[in-house]
Amino acid sequence: MVERFKHLSPPARLLLGPGPSMVHPRVLQAMSLPLIGHLDPEFLKIMDDIQQMLRQLFRTRNPLTIPISGTGSAGMEAALVNAVEPGDTVVIGVNGVFGARMAAIVDRCGAKSIRVEAPWGRIIEPASIEAALVQYAPVKAVAIVHAETSTGVDQPLQEIGVLCRRYRALFIVDAVTSLGGMPVNVDGWGIDLCYSGTQKCLSCPPGLAPLTVGERALAAMRARKSPCPSWYFDLALIADYWVSAKRVYHHTAPISMLYGLREALRVIDEEGAAARFARHQVNSAALTAGLRALGCEPVADEAHRLTTLHCVAVPAGVDEAAVRTALLHEYGIEIGGGLGPFQGKVWRIGLMGESSTRANVWSLLSALDNLFLAKGWVERAGLALEAASRAYSEETGHK
Repeated sequence: MVERFKHLSPPARLLLGPGPSMVHPRVLQAMSLPLIGHLDPEFLKIMDDIQQMLRQLFRTRNPLTIPISGTGSAGMEAALVNAVEPGDTVVIGVNGVFGARMAAIVDRCGAKSIRVEAPWGRIIEPASIEAALVQYAPVKAVAIVHAETSTGVDQPLQEIGVLCRRYRALFIVDAVTSLGGMPVNVDGWGIDLCYSGTQKCLSCPPGLAPLTVGERALAAMRARKSPCPSWYFDLALIADYWVSAKRVYHHTAPISMLYGLREALRVIDEEGAAARFARHQVNSAALTAGLRALGCEPVADEAHRLTTLHCVAVPAGVDEAAVRTALLHEYGIEIGGGLGPFQGKVWRIGLMGESSTRANVWSLLSALDNLFLAKGWVERAGLALEAASRAYSEETGHK
């Protein structure tokens, strides 16, 4: 007799890892609405709404500001395969997993990747980027990660944007862990191509990659000597569907996901950018204070530390994998472990979008306090909530 599959019933989890983040109920409700065709006039209006709200969030006037069908990595690939062709030289800031991933894609395009490296947990210095621009001229593009998810580093961008204009290189930015949780100023920082993902600070399920393309990048794409190697990610073809008056069919749009993204962007618009960024800041400060009380020190220095993703060193003698397992199975809380050289040494904790609340900070710190006390791992166990409370008392406008 054939065994029947049971009704799907995933466990309830508090998602405080590096992604995905918690999703607003309104977004899930929007995704359950009836389907219409991807060329239906009503759906075209939905597409227009999404573009308008994405431009506001990216702080850009770029007409080609759209969600790519795919996760944040699809946005990365779409940006690079359209901007880069065989024989180009591309300078890439590598101080974590995702800078290295950009370099790997550039290499697959047949271009020459010049890695400007910094230790994990440190920023890429603009002076190092300029040195590479001079040494390897002409450089087609500079690519860098704004919010490095593997280390918790907030990379300054404005000075690098100025350098890219000076040396006539495109500026490509990964904003997967920053868009919607901290300022991203595409036009003000001189960014030519910027991409993100829906599953982090936008608090929409994974499956779309918001992307914006400036005029300099469009000009470079029009001047290509070879066609874009990816048909699916060819922005010239995708633009005919999203922004041209013709609305030419390219591929079937993920309709329900786009419903969800539109609602997620409405939630962000209603909260307001300034209030949203302040919420992430105050909850980040409280979480950091609580973690430090447990002996978990941030990897990134204070001047360049993300408010959306916290990468902290695990105290000596603490079984980091056992803590994550206990959090998941005993408390229903997900946090992330380290990647690459940080594997087994750090925790990555996300307070992104809907996950960034005071209640979630309390829940995590309370669970960690209990686990640390039970194991007798550190003398200061039990003090995390007190430290977070003091941090909150110094701030206003928190949730």
